Amino acid sequence: MKKFEPRPGFVVQAFRFALDPNATQGQRLRSHCGAARAAYNWAACWVMASWWQRKAEESYGTPEEELTPWRPWSLPELRKVFNEVKKTDPRFAGWWEENSKEAYSTGLANAAAAFDNYAKSKRGQRNGKRVGMPRRKSKHKARLACRFTTGTIRVEPDRRRVTLPRLGTIRTHESTRKLQRRIANNTARILSATVRFERGRWFASFQVEIQRATDRTPARPDVAAGVDLGVKCLAVIADSQGKVRFIPNPAHYDSALKQLKRLSRRVSRRRGPDRRTGQKPSRRWHAANTERNRTHHRVANLRADALHKLTTNITAEYGTVVVEDLNVAGMLRNRRLARRVADAGFGEIRRQSAYKTDWTGGTHVVADRWYPSSKTCSNCRAVKAKLPLHVRVFTCDTCDLVIDRDANAARNLAALATTVTTGTGVAGDPGVQAPNPRGADQKTRATTHSRKATGGRAGGVTLPHQRQEETRDRHQDTEAQPALR
Repeated sequence: MKKFEPRPGFVVQAFRFALDPNATQGQRLRSHCGAARAAYNWAACWVMASWWQRKAEESYGTPEEELTPWRPWSLPELRKVFNEVKKTDPRFAGWWEENSKEAYSTGLANAAAAFDNYAKSKRGQRNGKRVGMPRRKSKHKARLACRFTTGTIRVEPDRRRVTLPRLGTIRTHESTRKLQRRIANNTARILSATVRFERGRWFASFQVEIQRATDRTPARPDVAAGVDLGVKCLAVIADSQGKVRFIPNPAHYDSALKQLKRLSRRVSRRRGPDRRTGQKPSRRWHAANTERNRTHHRVANLRADALHKLTTNITAEYGTVVVEDLNVAGMLRNRRLARRVADAGFGEIRRQSAYKTDWTGGTHVVADRWYPSSKTCSNCRAVKAKLPLHVRVFTCDTCDLVIDRDANAARNLAALATTVTTGTGVAGDPGVQAPNPRGADQKTRATTHSRKATGGRAGGVTLPHQRQEETRDRHQDTEAQPALR
């Protein structure tokens, strides 16, 4: 699908509101989301059938020109074939007319995107982890969601109801004044709406083309701020004028952990579902599980609210915001820190600060993942060789600076946006003072004079990049030995 491009002076923004549907509306919402899942499963099976048929024919020795042709997975082709078979296919016959056509288009569009991602990932044209072949969505595990792009989509003037195609007017749990007053002023236009069931209730998210004020500027546009994220302190903010602020970690999950353990024990003592034996859960299990989920949802809502307030305050005050490119997925593999890292929401802070900086007209800078912000002295720029995680106070061996570890990292991040360097901007470039880096890690490079003094080695220890080169040379020699024989 062609990506929507907003008009000049407009941006695309989402407005999400919680819904309060009645019993009939809730059932129709679930029916639409189930129709989207059924259309996705049909598209996945229809495309994959030709793949498996070709694979079977190849095993029989069938020539290439006689193999079953590939079935296309583009959205227009899937829509064309689906409209031909939906009236006769037993999986849709008799009930497909109960839902809006947008429900089936949602599933077909998701299937087309899934096959595109798989093809691009297999060709190496997609970043991130490898994407596998699309699979059928389970009725018990699939997320309930449906998107509407055509039909009657509006926010009612009373600011307490929304209207969606085939679903009618649904009451909202909260006021829609933030969106309705922009629509009334002709500064916003609804493009699409998505209904989703998450955190125990229904939500309606409107994709809106909105005209934002162009005169919005941060309170301190000439000041740069470095944001160092952590577990003990959620964020340490140091600006280019020398001011440092510590934002404590709310630790919402840890605060509710005692209650969650008690509720989880209660759930485990009830008769729960068992798909192996077909056992149905009891009513008391449903009640206990609902109470436990309510606590999880409250923790998630508190976390989202705190992160939005933090990023809004930062982007509204500073003209330049510097954040780190943290390997959050790698941190989550540490069983000692995974729970607290996940509760902090490092990736969400970076995502929110990026788009909110664009709203305020500021600059968002992402420091390199291997930039040694914690091991670099913010006073003399000397680089430590090692700084274990349990050492919370940074002590410089060159200028005797003693400062909190996180505050030192935040000051280095702030300096990264204001200091003009002649090298790559990474501490350890030629001309930057550094002590003898005995046992330095992969990316904290030694200075030029240290390498010359030891003949390319630092303190008699082979540098990591040299070890990699020596290992590669040994592998090449080993591979060449059979040819030499």
